[in-house]
Amino acid sequence: MAKKNKKKAHFNPVIATNRKAKHDYHILETFECGVVLVGTEVKSLREGKCSLVDAFATIDEGEVWLRNLHIPEYSKGHWTNHSPRRTRKLLMHRREIDSLMGKVRDGNKTLVPLSLYFKDGRLKLELGLAQGKQAYDKRQDIKRRTEEREIVRDLGRRIKGLHG
Repeated sequence: MAKKNKKKAHFNPVIATNRKAKHDYHILETFECGVVLVGTEVKSLREGKCSLVDAFATIDEGEVWLRNLHIPEYSKGHWTNHSPRRTRKLLMHRREIDSLMGKVRDGNKTLVPLSLYFKDGRLKLELGLAQGKQAYDKRQDIKRRTEEREIVRDLGRRIKGLHG
């Protein structure tokens, strides 16, 4: 009798998100990639401790590296603890790396980490190919969001019968 491989519906908790990235950059494409870690880093991440502030990715000699990601030392660790801001290797397919290399070299684009989460017990990073926004772009986005918020608010009032 053949074994049936039952997949369990796993909850993928997001450990950290880079909320400022969508404010500072236009996200053109997103990629999911794995992260090479040491044991105490995984334990610290499972405690929910991590910071994506100032983190970025670079492509060096055909490999993608994540720099400035802060994973604090594991609280119950000792001499085996990792250094909090060490450079970590990202795992991606060769064709994705080659595609990214061409796009980053061509224009003023950068690789920005968007979120860090566990998927089926493995740590994944959502990496975005981004282009920097100018100050006026940021102001236009804020204006658009406030206008949308006011439209939704007015529609809600009309539905409830309040004329405002």
